[in-house]
Amino acid sequence: MTNSIISYIGGRAVPVRGDDIDTDRIIPARYLRTVTFENLGAHAFEDDRAQGKHVFDEPRFQGSAILLANRNFGCGSSREHAPQALMRWGLRAFVAESFAEIFFGNCVALGLPCFTASATDLDRLMDSVEADPLQKLGLDVERQLLSWKGGETSLALPAGARQQFLKGTWDALGQLLERPDLIRATAEGLPYLNDFTTAL
Repeated sequence: MTNSIISYIGGRAVPVRGDDIDTDRIIPARYLRTVTFENLGAHAFEDDRAQGKHVFDEPRFQGSAILLANRNFGCGSSREHAPQALMRWGLRAFVAESFAEIFFGNCVALGLPCFTASATDLDRLMDSVEADPLQKLGLDVERQLLSWKGGETSLALPAGARQQFLKGTWDALGQLLERPDLIRATAEGLPYLNDFTTAL
């Protein structure tokens, strides 16, 4: 198993307006009891959607790969179900004014880049996407640039996360599974894991 290098994400976008959209809104707490993440995509923003018109229900935004948001997206509890639900809805990247730190870390672990942009640029992007939802956006991870109908917009992505995406080292579990021999050797050198190494 080799981790994927993520240097470019392209596709249509869905604008989710509003500050402080928390993880309980992204995926309601009742879905934390699920054994797997498989079907969470269908329940993304479920309670918001039940209250009436929501962009996730609009046909023109179906199949979007990039979510546009405002300030402090993904705040609230640390549930990893939130990025899992959004990824399984079809999203592959996020652009917002800012992200909650734990949400950001959970996204990196799934290979989902979270770029930040200014409030002014995001307003322009959201307006443009709402006016023309079929337009394709392109996210260049290395150059930290978003290409869209209006030209190019500078983005920001922390250097550590950017290097993980560009080197394909964002999936820590995947890296472990690539070298079972090293896992075994380390375990055999730990006296308190004798029963474990016998079972390997």
